[in-house]
Amino acid sequence: MFLERVLTGAPLALVILALSGCSSHWGCTDTTAERGEAGVRVQVEDTSERPLGVTAEVVNWRLEPHPQVPSESDQVHFHYRFDGADEISGPAVDACAVDKERVALSCGTVYSSQAFGSDGALTGDDWLAVEHPEQVAGVLLIPNDQSYDGRTCEQDIKDGGGPHPPEPGERGDEL
Repeated sequence: MFLERVLTGAPLALVILALSGCSSHWGCTDTTAERGEAGVRVQVEDTSERPLGVTAEVVNWRLEPHPQVPSESDQVHFHYRFDGADEISGPAVDACAVDKERVALSCGTVYSSQAFGSDGALTGDDWLAVEHPEQVAGVLLIPNDQSYDGRTCEQDIKDGGGPHPPEPGERGDEL
């Protein structure tokens, strides 16, 4: 009689536990977008790899001493442009100084919200520190939007998960 009551109530108890937050598995899933093709001019992509309607472009670059540390070797000074971006909450992309084999020598993230302009055309400039300036052959942008990366399942099993941008570009990456 006792066993029969336990077996009858077991499914209901599992449902109550699952709905109350006591379940060890919420069905949380993290996905990471594939890194898009780097280029001088790119269409910015969201974490689902869909175009955002924003173009990011390296307008020009040059090697020169950084004004805050002129005694150090030349660094990469580049100008960039975002077309179609929102001044306040627009996207961000990784910029990488690369050698002639398209191997990253240094990378950093540039944010459209830190650029200036009007009519959807925002421009800015930034610096990339490189160990061997003579190896720099260009500056490329990685098209994946890096402006928002939500919490992972590991960080928050209940409210985390979902799509995430790829890892930021770093020295040694082949672009």
